Amino acid sequence: MKVLQVVTTPRPFFDQQVSVLEERGVDCTVVGVPGEHHGDSGRTPVDYARFYPRILAELRSDEYDLVHANYGLVAPFVLAQPTRPVVLTLWGTDLMADQEWLRSLSRHGARRASATVVPSPAMSRQLEIDHELIPFGVDTELFRPIPQTEAREHLGWDADPDTNIALFPYDRERAVKDFPRAKRLVDRSGVDVELRTVSGVDHAEIPYYMNASDVLLVTSKRESGPMVVKEAAACNLPVVSTDVGFVAETVEGLPNCFVSDEDDELAVGLTVALENGGSSQGRERIDGLSLDSMGDRLVDLYERLLDPAALSGSEAVQRGVSSGV
Repeated sequence: MKVLQVVTTPRPFFDQQVSVLEERGVDCTVVGVPGEHHGDSGRTPVDYARFYPRILAELRSDEYDLVHANYGLVAPFVLAQPTRPVVLTLWGTDLMADQEWLRSLSRHGARRASATVVPSPAMSRQLEIDHELIPFGVDTELFRPIPQTEAREHLGWDADPDTNIALFPYDRERAVKDFPRAKRLVDRSGVDVELRTVSGVDHAEIPYYMNASDVLLVTSKRESGPMVVKEAAACNLPVVSTDVGFVAETVEGLPNCFVSDEDDELAVGLTVALENGGSSQGRERIDGLSLDSMGDRLVDLYERLLDPAALSGSEAVQRGVSSGV
């Protein structure tokens, strides 16, 4: 099976998606939008104008069995061809964007695609048409508990072993991530805690930053996920977060995890999590959201779309029903 994967900007979870598909014998060709995308700054219309001829050239080829659009913005490009099934995966910042035009574009693409995939129940509730709920997988071999002393030594952190560290997992300059709020919460907490940030490092290093810390602090104004919360859970790192994306569904009921939109409650949650000094025990929950599970379900979807007989009767694609977060 050969699949054209069309994406705006590859992210680690997208790269992992492609890897697990290829491990299952799916030959993937990735085409991304040209131009640079950093933080809150997007591409220009010129970048997308340059993208269109490249996509048309690829779509004229007879070698692809199926086209997979990853993100609502690229849906119109892949839907320009009527001959192959189209899978559209929405990431969240498209379907739940602040811009009405992007929300409308994403919904229009979802209505026209052969199948639409969303990665979280929060997104599923926002999409009124039939769809598949397939969570982004977590690499549980990479994101795993590591002794804190070992993680801090690996990073060269010179913090005192008794120092509480709250990890802010984003570029502090990205306004949507609201670093000033994170700093405010740390200042208001009832314990001594040092706020450290991480961004722009190799993805394979992130588990060391998580295990070197005592709590993950997310203060985003909006999120489509974030995947970093699932990754923290896989490391058993407590999470204190604003109520965005699928955070509440991911950490609900886990010890030392707190979700709220109120500063007072977040500050208390941060204090309690650090005073307890315990694990979130999140890994057991994340074990059911592996990359292998995601890969198996995507391949199954591809195969059903390519076999019309599998899409009829009791074997029809079951959309909008899944388990997990």
